Amino acid sequence: MTTIKVNGRDAGLDGVPVHTTVLDWLRDRGLTGAKEGCAEGECGACSVLVARPGIDTPTQWTAINACLLPAASLDGQEIITSEGLGKSAALHPVQQEMAVRGGSQCGFCTPGFVCSMAAEYYRPDRTAATADADRTADADRTAAADGACAHEHGPNGFDLHALSGNLCRCTGYRPIRDAAYALGEPAADDTLAARRSSPPPPPVATQLSVNGSEFLRPSTLTEVLDLLANRPEAQLVAGSTDAGVEVNIRGQRPPLVIAIDRLPELREFDFGVNEVRIGAALTLSEIERLLGGRVPLLAQLFPQFASRLIRNGATIGGNLGTGSPIGDTPPALLALDASLVLASRRGERVVALADYFTGYRQTLKAPDELIRSIVVPLPLAPMTAFHKIAKRRFDDISSVAVGYAVEVVDGVVEQARIGLGGVAATPLRARATEDALVGRPWTERTVREASEVLAGEGTPMDDHRASSAYRSAMLGQSLLRFFAQHLAAEGVSA
Repeated sequence: MTTIKVNGRDAGLDGVPVHTTVLDWLRDRGLTGAKEGCAEGECGACSVLVARPGIDTPTQWTAINACLLPAASLDGQEIITSEGLGKSAALHPVQQEMAVRGGSQCGFCTPGFVCSMAAEYYRPDRTAATADADRTADADRTAAADGACAHEHGPNGFDLHALSGNLCRCTGYRPIRDAAYALGEPAADDTLAARRSSPPPPPVATQLSVNGSEFLRPSTLTEVLDLLANRPEAQLVAGSTDAGVEVNIRGQRPPLVIAIDRLPELREFDFGVNEVRIGAALTLSEIERLLGGRVPLLAQLFPQFASRLIRNGATIGGNLGTGSPIGDTPPALLALDASLVLASRRGERVVALADYFTGYRQTLKAPDELIRSIVVPLPLAPMTAFHKIAKRRFDDISSVAVGYAVEVVDGVVEQARIGLGGVAATPLRARATEDALVGRPWTERTVREASEVLAGEGTPMDDHRASSAYRSAMLGQSLLRFFAQHLAAEGVSA
């Protein structure tokens, strides 16, 4: 029997259509606190807590968008909804602070905010003692990224960007922030805090077949590769942050869905002497914590990638697997000279990311292959940056994205790698601009001449996000900004 533990009680999934989302399944069971505001993972009204493997504790309560994830993908897992946090006669501390500080008005978005806020409330290292260190780190990131990655921490260590995926039309957010910053530490008898010391439920091998559609969660990578060899049309899902949108908005109903998010072989991580190896099924939030800032270019990227709710589910393999020309990780990984390990029943092969994209949403990956891991060579270039140009500062799709990795020795550019997104049918390396920089002095004159080359890279198009002229102009300005940023970091006036 397929079941999910919801608010401490087992609930069955047998007979539930394969493409039913966690949100719809919960609401059908009368748990209507979670709402559908967008069905795309942008508003956070649907957020719930899931018991996931932690890094600092065995379990970490993680907020996710229930509107995107298939209910079948949580077979055997444990979730908490807003109803499970507290009741009207005994409010949870998060609910209490939201109520007394005016953080809820119409109430539509409130349960989602409460769940996202609770995930941060239970973050193991969120304490007042760490708040000063958090703010110092924020200041360093802000200086390095010219404000693009700035966070805001309260005196209690609460990271306000934990709520970046939740929207509210009523409050103006100030009372919600006040509620977040008023939270203390969990009480000694808090059962959800105590739950963190035990491991989360292990992944369960799942086989669900309803109305001609199948959902499978194999136990091993070998099983997945065997399935792909025989059924290459299968839809692989991990965080389902892209596939879930296709199901909700475009009505797609793939006949076979295979969950790969909990496969140990796809969740490996190693920071070695010569390379960093990142499992394709690790979420972006997990990668961010595991790296701990040791790859500065990715440290700048993560806060600008969608929202915390999305990063809690989205995987780096999924972002690359879609082949999208506007994904945020490819420009950064291209600048880092990353490679991909592709696996199939025929074996494994390594391909350079610069060669991986072959056309619009087309890649070198064969139908029976999947991305096993991403490899970043070491040492890293000393000068890096990630620039994202979008209509909103956070939680938006890029109009243009640029990743830089530059090495200057004795005033001369020895190496330059520049990754671009949003300016062609595929992510690409700015080869002509790299050639215009390498071997020349790292001066304003060189950079201005190279910026004119960069403005001509790619084949930008007009769409609702930006015109082709705007995209080209932003490319040129981006290189000038990169140069000015690093002069400022060195204490030199531009």
